[in-house]
Amino acid sequence: MTILSNDVLTVEVSGHGAELQSIRKGGVEYLWQGNPAFWGRRSPVLFPIVGSVWESRYRVNGTTYELGQHGFARDMDFELVSSSESEVRYRLTSSEETMYRYPFGFILEIAYRLHGNCLDVIWEVTNPTDKEIYFQIGAHPAFNYPDFDPQQSGRGFLAFDRSEGLECIRIKEKGCVDAQTKWPLEMASGRLKLEKDTFDAIDTIMLQDSQIRRVEMFREDGSPWLAVSFDAPVVGIWSPPGKVAPFICIEPWYGRCDRAGYEGEYKDKDWINCLAAGGKFESVYTIEIA
Repeated sequence: MTILSNDVLTVEVSGHGAELQSIRKGGVEYLWQGNPAFWGRRSPVLFPIVGSVWESRYRVNGTTYELGQHGFARDMDFELVSSSESEVRYRLTSSEETMYRYPFGFILEIAYRLHGNCLDVIWEVTNPTDKEIYFQIGAHPAFNYPDFDPQQSGRGFLAFDRSEGLECIRIKEKGCVDAQTKWPLEMASGRLKLEKDTFDAIDTIMLQDSQIRRVEMFREDGSPWLAVSFDAPVVGIWSPPGKVAPFICIEPWYGRCDRAGYEGEYKDKDWINCLAAGGKFESVYTIEIA
């Protein structure tokens, strides 16, 4: 475990999955601490897929591979590359083990950088091979609801950097989506009201096509709690349906699950990223604590 700290925040990161474990300010924990009764993880990195591939199978040049939801990076030990009081960097490199499930060479580096009341989460994917590689990558941080009371219905509010005309898609079956049907995201006074049953019928709110770039979370009384800013073209918002869970996930994605029934090539799936030989993909998203 690596600890980062400044005069505002204290952050903990594990080398297993290069996963964020804690964000504390003034003794208050903002990151969900994991509980299998609801969801056992805290902030896994999703790579080389986001969500599910249809029937847990995908095809590369006609060969079929099997891969579970969200890929394998979250369950692997990363190498510690560097560490200071304000930044830590980890690396995962392709191996015989990863090639068995994902036939592409890669170098994945994940870094965390503290500045003031913000934490930058940095992703770098390098293609060390002489051929194109394809991948998806995404975040899955879970944030505690402020002042959580399981007996109360209200969970606060979300606000976005766009408040009108938002459309989402939904899971259809086997963790895959109906990509054709767009559902309007109902807002009130520019905010999305969160209730204990908000996710019971919809499972995940998925907004794609870069409709939003910032999600702000507010307490019931309207005071700010935290915000997540990103450049990713897709974002998922999720809390376990039917469980009255004490947290919500705000998830920037470069990719998403397959559309239901998809049996085409991996390189042709929705929201796939292509990296040329020797190329590098770089991205960052920021968690801001109020």
